Amino acid sequence: MSTIAALGVDAGSTTFKAVSIDAGGAILGRIVEPATPHVEAQIARMVATLRDGGRKDLPLGATGYGRKRIQAGRALTEITCHARGAYARMREPGVLVDIGGQDTKVVRIGPGGQVLDFAMNDKCAAGTGRFLEVILARLHVPLEDVAGAVARATRAVPVSSTCTVFAESEVISLVAQGEPLEGIVKGLHQALASRVAALARVAGADGPLLMSGGVALGRRVTVVPEPQLVGALGAALSVLS
Repeated sequence: MSTIAALGVDAGSTTFKAVSIDAGGAILGRIVEPATPHVEAQIARMVATLRDGGRKDLPLGATGYGRKRIQAGRALTEITCHARGAYARMREPGVLVDIGGQDTKVVRIGPGGQVLDFAMNDKCAAGTGRFLEVILARLHVPLEDVAGAVARATRAVPVSSTCTVFAESEVISLVAQGEPLEGIVKGLHQALASRVAALARVAGADGPLLMSGGVALGRRVTVVPEPQLVGALGAALSVLS
């Protein structure tokens, strides 16, 4: 049985992720929970669960919005951790697109997992998971029904607003005009994909396109295994050596 060598946490804006890894970087344990305002207590409990009574001096790396509120050996940027975590899982350079709750990151990863360039949308929720979350709630479409709705759509209803608040108002108008719900949902996804693609071009989206989120960019993409854990894995790997 492998022994835990390091721990990593990703305290994101909407979800907290934590992993334990062995000396070779393989994930031994993982926890994913909705984020609460009690960052320190929640992360401490998650880390204690992963330690499972083991050593309390295990190296701990932290990343994400709440990283500075965590008692960790190292607080690391999301860009660095996502690049390292994605490279560890895929073993190839490329362009990583990560769509979080409040921001979207596009990171160009070089041989060895180093960051060559990046672009980030962190000023507006448009182009992030929050964008879809808000609009889908207004449409009363559960997340688990989204894929089916898009598949049933005969056409995408364009959603032109680039602001989440304005897009919500636009969607309300589209519903009032009798536009099909499935078409609106498909249009939302196309709008999101378009914004992310524009961000990817800024970072120089050449080479294999990797994803730790779920949007179509008009190119063949490879979803990183266990995509929610990429940042936490990168944090753990950063304190392993």
